[in-house]
Amino acid sequence: MEKDKEKIIKDMQEVVRQMKLDDIEENPASEFEMFECSACAKTSPLAGSIQYSKYRLCNDCVLLYELALKLNKIKNIEEFIDKTEDVRLKEMCDFIKKDNQKENN
Repeated sequence: MEKDKEKIIKDMQEVVRQMKLDDIEENPASEFEMFECSACAKTSPLAGSIQYSKYRLCNDCVLLYELALKLNKIKNIEEFIDKTEDVRLKEMCDFIKKDNQKENN
């Protein structure tokens, strides 16, 4: 069972990595066009991102979401977004701290 899980993870990593490379090949500007990920709140390139209903996920979060689905850890995108709330809050707090440091310097 653990070997199956490892294979699923490796296969999915390759699929998501290739998806990003394909996006860049198809539209080189997508590597530099940025958006805020609905799951992690990081500013990320459009390349390799996917729109799931009203949520756009960065390439890293696409991997996490697809793995969570495949391994039956979650049922849908809404559940994934709920589970990543702490990650978003931390990212927002870090952004605010950095912004305040810039203002104080």
